[in-house]
Amino acid sequence: MPRHVTLPPSLQHFFGSARLAAALATASVCLGIFAWSLHNTIGWAGLIAMIAALAAFCALSLFARRDSIDWAGLVPVSLLIFFGWATLSIFWSQYQWATLAGVAYLFAFTVLGIYVALVRDTIQIIRIFGDVLRFTFALSLALEILSGLLIDSPIPFLAIGGHLDQLGPISGVLGNRNELGLLAVIGGISFAIEWRTRSVRRGLAIGSLALAGITLALTGSPIAWVTAFIAAAAMTLLYGLRRLTPEKKRFWQFGMLALAAATAVLAWLFRGPLVAALNVGGELNYRLRLWQDMWALVPRNFMEGWGWMGHWNSDVPPYQFFGLGSGRPNTSAVNAYLDVWFQVGLIGLVAFLLLVGLAFVRSWLLAARKRSVIFTWPAIVLAALLTSSVAESGILAEFGWLTFIICCVKASQNLSWRVAFQRPLEPDPL
Repeated sequence: MPRHVTLPPSLQHFFGSARLAAALATASVCLGIFAWSLHNTIGWAGLIAMIAALAAFCALSLFARRDSIDWAGLVPVSLLIFFGWATLSIFWSQYQWATLAGVAYLFAFTVLGIYVALVRDTIQIIRIFGDVLRFTFALSLALEILSGLLIDSPIPFLAIGGHLDQLGPISGVLGNRNELGLLAVIGGISFAIEWRTRSVRRGLAIGSLALAGITLALTGSPIAWVTAFIAAAAMTLLYGLRRLTPEKKRFWQFGMLALAAATAVLAWLFRGPLVAALNVGGELNYRLRLWQDMWALVPRNFMEGWGWMGHWNSDVPPYQFFGLGSGRPNTSAVNAYLDVWFQVGLIGLVAFLLLVGLAFVRSWLLAARKRSVIFTWPAIVLAALLTSSVAESGILAEFGWLTFIICCVKASQNLSWRVAFQRPLEPDPL
């Protein structure tokens, strides 16, 4: 950035303050989580105005703090490739204005995610997620108690069905039980690391874990339970791996890779019982019908896709024809990988897989090599996000994309891919 351009002293003091940076980072995470609720209460105009104002404040804060920020690995090349391809899809999109809006929406949350990653340390990010998610779960349960027990009536504009008297399923302020379940998993990861690092009082940490567990159980989401299992498995593997000597770590890394491949093969061989177990309430039947309808149109724009959309606009063809007769709104393909393929083609899917693959590998290597437990947070959170993406598209927008960008940039800052396997990282103090 040009050093000769400066803000007036009063603005420099305001936008360069650490307290403002902390407030903006917290507001960014809050906005990602509550974007759906805000859209349903104040409309798109109000939500977009909030996002634009917050992004502008973040940009000014970055400018004021530019000399104190480590700009190394600011934006991974893989992220630039994927975002660039999504932007180029405007030119061949059959719904150009919707694609332009979708790219702008994606860019706004990318800016917010980059800001949080640049101005906050990893432990500070974990604390932000912990505080925001505690509030989210408490508010969600309060609204579910109000709807299901006190007034015994749904809250339609928040898609709360009032099923708490039947012990769920609940969706809270997310409007989707699977998304709320994913938040409960990420909350559990954050609360556990807060406890391990003694960032909060022990009683608060235990209470937070109990709150996340209750929320997860009440969602009744099999997708969230599978995600929780994968996150717990990743946490256990990292716990063991971090205690090995450097000489043994590489051997066990390959062993874990072979175990993951064997697990995938077994899951495919026993897919029948797994499908039956996960097909609660006909959820999988709905997904299969939707995927079949989409797959029939994929060959028409196989390589380049139909054009980036992000959140689906059900008034735009061909999205208006998907899921007809299902009686439920279609806002995504409920599979992030198929969603990306449909919107930006096979080229976009390859770019997306490269992006998420590099982010996860970098995060995993950091978690295995760094001494501090805080470095396990991005790896385990990414494992949860990528697992849930098989049955949800939340990673492509708002909270999911914001969280992914934070993990992606943090991993890129702390580990250069070119030298990842050439030398061990310097140990950090606990």
